[in-house]
Amino acid sequence: MFLDIEHLTMRFGGVVAVNDVTMSVKPGEIHGLIGPNGSGKTTIFNVVSGYYKPTSGKVSLEGKTVSGLPAYQITANGFARTFQNLRLFKSMTVLNNVLVGMGHHSRTSIWDEILNPRAIQREEKAFTDKAMELLRLLDVEEYARERATSLPYGHQRRVEIARALATNPKIVLLDEPAAGLNEAETDQLRQILLKIRDSGVTIFLVEHDMRLVMGSCDVVSVLDYGKKIAEGDTKTISADPVVIEAYLGKEEEL
Repeated sequence: MFLDIEHLTMRFGGVVAVNDVTMSVKPGEIHGLIGPNGSGKTTIFNVVSGYYKPTSGKVSLEGKTVSGLPAYQITANGFARTFQNLRLFKSMTVLNNVLVGMGHHSRTSIWDEILNPRAIQREEKAFTDKAMELLRLLDVEEYARERATSLPYGHQRRVEIARALATNPKIVLLDEPAAGLNEAETDQLRQILLKIRDSGVTIFLVEHDMRLVMGSCDVVSVLDYGKKIAEGDTKTISADPVVIEAYLGKEEEL
């Protein structure tokens, strides 16, 4: 497979936040992870991205175990992530926020700066061109020179996603990207997610907005009380009575 989560368990003292969860994310798909508040979604993201070391089980990418590695090593293996709360650099422009994400790809050294300044110029231009390409993908290119935090909230969300993509990831973990967005902004985000997927980047998505989930995800996994209770395509999940009861209540429908 591609991203494999195998028998993952995460305990905090006597609390079992994630209980023996197994799932696989295939390359080139949008895989949604849904469930009630406290069901373990963000905990799984924290394990996958290196913020927590699992109590047991493992996470692997393309057959290589990454669980337990520090976050920077997991990033180097092809992961990127956004968070529920925006983490933009407030004093930086939109463009510079994205360029920050490319820092670890620099191939120049201090000797290049002294002996071959043209190499630095070429690299800076290549980085800027790539950053602008990402801003075009996210439909925020026109704001490149503006301070990131001066943009409307929905556009700031896009800048954060662009910065995550700037690390050139194989898979990007998006933690509630529609939080705080209105209906029109959420519809625009859905189109952007599809464009990101079609560009070759796999997406692992935690989200509460069911319109976004059902309109963009290829596969959806459902958690409840730390356990996986269902998995399938959106049509299967939306009709699953166990999911409906656990996530929205017996009288609701997805």
